[in-house]
Amino acid sequence: MHVLVVNCNTSESMTAEIVAVAELAAAPGTQIVGAQPSWGVSSAEGFYDSFISAAGVLDVLSTWSGPVDAVVLAGFGEHGREGARQLLDVPVVDITEAAAYLASLVSHRFGVVTTMRSAVEAIQQSLDTAGIADRCAGIQAAEIPVLQAHRDPAAAADALQPIAQGLIDSGADGIVLGCAGFAGLDVVLQERLGVPVVDGVAAAVTLCEGLVRLGKTTSKLGPYAPPSADKSRPGWPPARIPAGI
Repeated sequence: MHVLVVNCNTSESMTAEIVAVAELAAAPGTQIVGAQPSWGVSSAEGFYDSFISAAGVLDVLSTWSGPVDAVVLAGFGEHGREGARQLLDVPVVDITEAAAYLASLVSHRFGVVTTMRSAVEAIQQSLDTAGIADRCAGIQAAEIPVLQAHRDPAAAADALQPIAQGLIDSGADGIVLGCAGFAGLDVVLQERLGVPVVDGVAAAVTLCEGLVRLGKTTSKLGPYAPPSADKSRPGWPPARIPAGI
């Protein structure tokens, strides 16, 4: 099984860290391949960055070659998810949805800890789209830039702990890590907080594997019907199922 993990920003070092977490979560025999846009944003924090990163992610997927059985979109919010599902027929699992879905199976109400305040509403809208917003007890930002969290995970864990505890005090009995840059911090925070803490990257890989093993692909009847291959999109790759997918 080949799972393509696409970082929504252009940071190669962050992609490498995300891939390392994905590999730890993957079952034996699953091959994880990482990718990131060659253009776009160095980190995605807020609507403006998210729209740019979505185009960069779709560019990666439109031009990808090589075997892919499922795709993980490693960006918290909406970084091209709906367009990717229209473009591809393999499962496309977004880390926002994946973390929320799994958290809702092991907790009654989950809280989300994220990076910057500018990212909160995009996460809220993504949970609304996924139909799971009513299970969310709140979304709080630690005011940690994405790349800072990536560079110093120990400091990020220390900063996230009181934010997560505040969500627990407000009624959450599970925590979702709301940034791909927080990947790998679930274990230490779970030990400190005493409630389930879900990392979206690991959750998405696990769901991808399950969907592939069950033989499920993305429906092409309805809103995810393939985009017209004949439509003119000047300067954009052709709308086609990429080679190998």
